[in-house]
Amino acid sequence: MLESIYGVGIAPEQARVVLVPVPWEATTSYGRGTANGPEAIAAASHQVDLFDLELASFGIAEPYRAGLALLPIEPEVAQNGAEAAERALRVIAAYDETRPGEYCASELAELARVNELSTWLDGWLELEVLGWLAKGKLVGVVGGDHSVPFGSIKAHATRYPGLGVLHFDAHADLRVAYQGFKGSHASIMHRVIDELPLVSKLVSVGVRDFCQEEYRAVVESNGRIQAFWDVTLVRLQQSGTSFAELASRIAAALPQDVYVSFDIDGLDPTLCPHTGTPVPGGLTFAQATCVLAAVVQSGRRIVGFDIVEVAPGPDGDEWDANVGARLLHKMIGYALASQRSDQE
Repeated sequence: MLESIYGVGIAPEQARVVLVPVPWEATTSYGRGTANGPEAIAAASHQVDLFDLELASFGIAEPYRAGLALLPIEPEVAQNGAEAAERALRVIAAYDETRPGEYCASELAELARVNELSTWLDGWLELEVLGWLAKGKLVGVVGGDHSVPFGSIKAHATRYPGLGVLHFDAHADLRVAYQGFKGSHASIMHRVIDELPLVSKLVSVGVRDFCQEEYRAVVESNGRIQAFWDVTLVRLQQSGTSFAELASRIAAALPQDVYVSFDIDGLDPTLCPHTGTPVPGGLTFAQATCVLAAVVQSGRRIVGFDIVEVAPGPDGDEWDANVGARLLHKMIGYALASQRSDQE
């Protein structure tokens, strides 16, 4: 049961920041558990000290003072998510890399239903987020797998035409309907680029596990997609470029309004060992926050955000959720800092 975030939650109508929990992991194709992410992050958040020296230098030492509200989990989301996950598992079990898309009639029926449920989630979340944006709230989404925030990105793009998506991830997420799932966690950024013309730019950071098709999608995007590949970031640092300089380059690649989509596996897997698809390499926690700081320092505005793919470990291991709760706290703070002039 979700009751508060960081122990200081207030009614959403009085809050500046509204967080929408979405316990959904229909298409997760390797490890599972991200549907438990919202509750795990909420529980771990109570161990986070609310004074933040890093954010203090941006005038937001205690983000909660702006007013934070964590919405209750929508029962229909939980119910439909459980159904989608059960059906998707049967499709995934039948998937053959050598014969992609070859399913029997029953499997095709399961696939169609999962796609139907995923479309329902997109629409539900879009309307939910649009409603809070209309009330002047800063809205964040707490997932769930990385298919979850599509509706939120769409809502923010409607509200802020021309925005850019700052995408932290180990994966490019540019596959086309991976394993037949239109709403796959591996396809969300393909959908953003293909279906959301109001998104002007996708800037991906930390990507280190991708297929040739995804690489071509970046190269052939005419600059609409810009990837700061993990291997490139590492090599530049090895040759003497500071990460602060790299963070400034990342921020400079973005338009004025920015939506942050943070897949926890963009971090070094020692920080998220139980996420669904951990990959060696990745950002340190300090490097991730350095990029967020650079966005604010550049004068850009963070208008929305999500954190996804946080999975609690077995036997109650809270490490991933602890990291996720602290990262969420930083994102809230930097988003507020980026909008201070709007509130003054």
